[in-house]
Amino acid sequence: MRYEDPWYDALASGWGESGSLSTPVVEVPTARREREDGAVAAAQVYLEVQRSAAFQEVRGRYRRFVVPATVGFFLWYVGYVVTATTAPDFMARPVAGAVNVALLAGLGQFLSTFLLTWAYARHARLRRDRAALEVRWDTQELTREARGGGGAW
Repeated sequence: MRYEDPWYDALASGWGESGSLSTPVVEVPTARREREDGAVAAAQVYLEVQRSAAFQEVRGRYRRFVVPATVGFFLWYVGYVVTATTAPDFMARPVAGAVNVALLAGLGQFLSTFLLTWAYARHARLRRDRAALEVRWDTQELTREARGGGGAW
């Protein structure tokens, strides 16, 4: 029996492996083998790109911004929660009229979220987007070549 479905990989684990009479003989179509060879070549391209200096630079720029920003924001958030639970008298201290320290700190959480989002978008636009786009175009070009050239995108 020949199975022509191009999406068919293999029998499900445990089905038909015991030598039963109903085990089909599966022939992988030639087009499928060519696609698999292209996929292997494309995977090699992605591994090559991942090891490239340009990709490592983009990842390094990302990490140099995101790790400190994440740590700083997390400490600011935890500090707010810990202060609110351990020093309620301090948080209840009035600043101006009905506005107290807790309200200002809570509003500061919102403000810092928006500022961090703006800073991240600005950092990405100024320091990573162009380099990442160049890596992306190079990767697509190399992938096209690895799969056998051409093709209109």
